Amino acid sequence: MTLSVATWNVNSIKARLPNVLDWLKEAQPDVACLQEIKTVDEGFPRLEIEDLGYNVETVGQKTYNGVALLSKRPIEEISQRALPGDEDDEQARYIEAVISADQGPVRVASIYLPNGNPAPGPKYDYKLNWMKRLKAHAKALLALEEPVILAGDYNLIPRDSDVHDAAAWEGDALIRPDSRDAFAEILWLGYSEAFLQADGRAHQYTFWDYQAGAWQRNNGIRIDHLLLSPQAADRLKSVEIAKAVRGKEKASDHVPFIGVFEL
Repeated sequence: MTLSVATWNVNSIKARLPNVLDWLKEAQPDVACLQEIKTVDEGFPRLEIEDLGYNVETVGQKTYNGVALLSKRPIEEISQRALPGDEDDEQARYIEAVISADQGPVRVASIYLPNGNPAPGPKYDYKLNWMKRLKAHAKALLALEEPVILAGDYNLIPRDSDVHDAAAWEGDALIRPDSRDAFAEILWLGYSEAFLQADGRAHQYTFWDYQAGAWQRNNGIRIDHLLLSPQAADRLKSVEIAKAVRGKEKASDHVPFIGVFEL
C-alpha cells in the first residue's frame, strides 16, 4: 500500500475551487495540505471536498493566510492548530494531524511559513522567529519516532539552482543566507527534504509569479517542500511536481508537490 501526500498553496480556495476539485479528482492524493485558503473556517467549501471522499480540517483566517488538511484516511487527532509558542499569533499558518495508515499512524502538518519581505525589517524578523519555533517543534516531533511529514509553502529557496536567476533574487527574504541557514538547521535535526532525496534536479519549480510572463518564460522558484522524519524518509518512494496545473485558467501561482510513501 502507498500513501500520497501533497502540498499546495492554492492562493484562495474560493477563487481556485474548480481547479482544486478537478485536481483532487484526477490525482486522488490520500492527503492534501493546502495553504493560503484565505477564508474563515465557516467559509471553506467543506461539502464539495467531502463529496470527493475527504475528511476536512481547517485553520482559517479572513482574507489572508489559512491552512487546511484533507485526508481520505481517518484523522485520528488534530494535534496542533497553531505552532507551539505561536498560540497568540492571529496569523493562521499551521495545522498538524495524526492520520491513520496501514502500518501505524503518520503525522502530517500543513505549513504556511511567513514570506518575510521586505528584508531586513519587522516582517523578516517575524519570519526568522517563526522558523525558530518550527525548529523547536520539529525537534520535539522527532522524539516520537514516528513518520512525520512537514508539508507546506516554506517561502524558502534552498539552492541557487532552485530559482531561474539567483542574482535577480539577491536580498529577497526567500533566498537570504539567514533564511537558508534557518531552513538548514531544521534539516540538520535529522529531517530530509523529499525532493532532494527522490529527485534533486536543478531548475524544477513549484511557483511562477503572475507578473512579467514568469510562467510563459519558465521563470520559477522551488519553495514548496515536504520535510521528512527518518521514519518517513525511509518510506519515500517518489515525488512529483504537478506542473501542468499552473497552465489552467485562473490557476494558483503555485502547483501541487506530491510525495508517495510505501507503507
